[in-house]
Amino acid sequence: MDIALRLGGECVNADSMQLYRGMDIGTAKLSLAEQRGVPHHLLDVWDVTVTASVAEYQKLVRPLIESLPVPVLVGGSGLYVRAAIDDLRFPGTDPEIRARLEAELAETGPAPLHERLTRQDPAAAAAILPSNGRRIVRALEVIEHSGRPFSATMPSYQAVCPSVQIGLLVPRPELDERIAVRVRRMWAAGLVEEVRGLLGQGLAEGRTAGRALGYAQVLRFLEGEWTEEEALEETIRATRRFARRQESWFRRDPRVRWLPYDAPDLLERSLAQIARPDSA
Repeated sequence: MDIALRLGGECVNADSMQLYRGMDIGTAKLSLAEQRGVPHHLLDVWDVTVTASVAEYQKLVRPLIESLPVPVLVGGSGLYVRAAIDDLRFPGTDPEIRARLEAELAETGPAPLHERLTRQDPAAAAAILPSNGRRIVRALEVIEHSGRPFSATMPSYQAVCPSVQIGLLVPRPELDERIAVRVRRMWAAGLVEEVRGLLGQGLAEGRTAGRALGYAQVLRFLEGEWTEEEALEETIRATRRFARRQESWFRRDPRVRWLPYDAPDLLERSLAQIARPDSA
């Protein structure tokens, strides 16, 4: 926010879950007051029943970035950031292949599909978590549909939009504690009530929204599978795991410039990096 205010910029959301209408508390979506007059784009775009699509996001974000004098891309969904600024192209889809693979996933779980992917495209299998059934299905679909390895379509670091990327360094123990505090604050702010209200809009049927951190756990509580305390604690654990994967994703990108999140001169150091775009 400080960078946007200082540069006269406008914020562009790159958090895949903040694209969903009504998912406010669990995604820490800024209120209008917290936006401090800075225009924000690509919030509340999709209904919770819509399956998230990086390709669709790319179609929305690229023209927007080009139209803004100072776009400030904000968010933590690594693939969405890359779709916005890098040469990331999406192979076609085949609904019949996808439906067959998804039925197989529902019947057997992700492990056999991941083993198949390991045989067909070891590089893609190494990059996709064995538990990420949705990504495994997509990789196998692309291989069968195109006859090419899915790894050939994975992101490179070839930018189409010049940018300066700034990452914040937080010590792991402190990050873990901040995650726990954040989750408890979301619960106190009414996350359970938010999820209950979204049930009538189809949240439980949403392939992406219904699996979001916090929302998936609350759904299991509301379905009677877990106690509320179990749902809260599992949200903390799952968020910590996600934060580690997220950090690994951004650490692989040599262009990210890492700054300590609690530096007293963080804004000035960030602005100095922005003023030297080619010095990474």
